[in-house]
Amino acid sequence: MATIIEDYYAILVLSVLTLFALGDIIIGSYHRGKRRKDDLAQEAVGFIQLYTLVQPAVVALALLLMGVIFPNAQNEFLGTTLWVALPFYLLVDDCSQYWYHRKAHEWEWLWKLHRPHHATPEMGAFATYRNAALYYALLPNLWWGGIFTYLGFGQAVIIGLVLKNIVVIGAHGSIKWDRFLYENKWLHPVAWFVERFISTPATHFAHHGKSAKDGISDPNGNFSNMFFFWDILFGTAIITRQYPTEIGLDNDPNDPWYAHLYYPIIKSKQEGSEISAGFKKQSYVTNKPLKVELEVGKHLYCVCGMSKDNPFCNGSHHGTTNKPILFEVKKKRKMSYCTCKMTKTPPYCDMSHEQMDMPSVGAIKKETAKV
Repeated sequence: MATIIEDYYAILVLSVLTLFALGDIIIGSYHRGKRRKDDLAQEAVGFIQLYTLVQPAVVALALLLMGVIFPNAQNEFLGTTLWVALPFYLLVDDCSQYWYHRKAHEWEWLWKLHRPHHATPEMGAFATYRNAALYYALLPNLWWGGIFTYLGFGQAVIIGLVLKNIVVIGAHGSIKWDRFLYENKWLHPVAWFVERFISTPATHFAHHGKSAKDGISDPNGNFSNMFFFWDILFGTAIITRQYPTEIGLDNDPNDPWYAHLYYPIIKSKQEGSEISAGFKKQSYVTNKPLKVELEVGKHLYCVCGMSKDNPFCNGSHHGTTNKPILFEVKKKRKMSYCTCKMTKTPPYCDMSHEQMDMPSVGAIKKETAKV
């Protein structure tokens, strides 16, 4: 039964992926885009190993464990109608994946496994498969596939995974299929429903945007995989109906594809990389505000205190629960910006640093930040 499910699933997913990949090629994403050879290698190897090694191994292990722990539960729900089995499977699977994905942005060890996904310089169908192998080995989606198959929901698993891949690959692909809904006013009621029900290119591109300074992007939101209503429900939704112009990570050291895929077994040799050997985030909190005149426009204030550009964000908060604060400078003038992270009026200094008993700035920079 499990083998039959895997065969049908593989064929259908390959068909979906081929469709969106052809769209990427037609609009030029792969032959005149920003991807390096390392990006192409990572996406190709990541896709192949997921469907030929990681997923079959996880599903087989899930089936084995279920047989040992619940030997009498095999095919217990085999007769359940598809109209009940399918939504039940999808809701359990997708909700757990929402939280797994969200925690991948809040827990440092899990962020390092998910980080390759955000290192892509542009969106595309194969960008869907940019994660470390260990990230996929822990992915709830794969484990639920084996568990639900064992319980007799095999048909629901096949249909559910295909539907989910259509949405997820469609949200990553460079074809902005939702733009049609936004450009036609008479379709706006449909757009309102669609963008709140499933992930779309606009909502998921925003999750991959390089910086919230553009007023569109926010890697700390839009964590949903298939159903976007999880973000609505848990307060992490950002809906702008726009697409960021810059995708990727701030200060990306361009780690090699094999380090991305096989961390922590293989580590990057790139200096300052989060996945390099011995890397530790540092605190740049000081007891001296920065007085500077900023350009008119939007800026990001660092909340985590681990940015080398403190008090301004450089993306070091990834893998923590901290989130930078977006603020706008409307007139050029010198202002004092808080670097102690104690101000009650961020990003501006309110003299809270005078209550601090701290070592020198140089000594602070050598300390390891507690994430």
